[in-house]
Amino acid sequence: MIGIRNRLQLQKMRDAGALLREVLDKVRERIEPGVTTRRLDQLAESLIRKGGAIPSFLHYNGYPASLCTSVDDQVVHGIPNDVPLREGQILSIDGGLTLDGWQADSAFTVGIGQISAKARALIEATERSFYQGIAQAREGKRVSDIGHAVQSYVERFGFKPVRALCGHGIGRRIHEEPEVPNFGEPGRGVRLRAGMTLAVEPMIVTGDWPVHRLPDGWTEVTDDGGLCAHYEHTIAVTPDGADPEILTLPGATLAQMLAEVGA
Repeated sequence: MIGIRNRLQLQKMRDAGALLREVLDKVRERIEPGVTTRRLDQLAESLIRKGGAIPSFLHYNGYPASLCTSVDDQVVHGIPNDVPLREGQILSIDGGLTLDGWQADSAFTVGIGQISAKARALIEATERSFYQGIAQAREGKRVSDIGHAVQSYVERFGFKPVRALCGHGIGRRIHEEPEVPNFGEPGRGVRLRAGMTLAVEPMIVTGDWPVHRLPDGWTEVTDDGGLCAHYEHTIAVTPDGADPEILTLPGATLAQMLAEVGA
């Protein structure tokens, strides 16, 4: 069943989103060549608990960490480890927390030191595609309108969205209905209503879209070894067809972000 949040519930999710934003901003500041993803994970867990929240990912279906840290061809669910990050790699950080019973989920991708022009273009296109996608997240639209906008945008640059993984509804649980694919034809699927809360998360690759899971049982990687970038925020659909609210980017409007990232 798809949840519709009331005013008080949305405020709870804003609070969770604001805390997650603070945590991920501090994690981002520590990303550099030589740091390990395990150290980033430890920092995130400490900050989440200091803020009075619980890491949503830790022990979720047995997952062993508070962050997902995915490097280069790893799409999602990379497990933090003790291998130092190297110049030229790209790193996707995905984090979630539960505050007062309500969830927030967000992800970003960054380059480690100097990266290739192609990797930089991938990261930028992925972020911009998120904002193109959520521009369609309006009351009366359908969920496939979001994915169609993401796919249409990234394909202009020669990139492709991953098809086996998608965004999702979010509320009291980290994963709820509906699924939010990053591809497809418009005008299909669930009709969007005010009060719906979604985690929209383009996962975009330089090569082809098929992926597979590593023997660790979690890490998804591209079949062809192509790079992947990941960008995500938790959003709320607003009344009267207005722009969605970005709950994990407090104070920012869609128009502001579209202008800022040049989408």
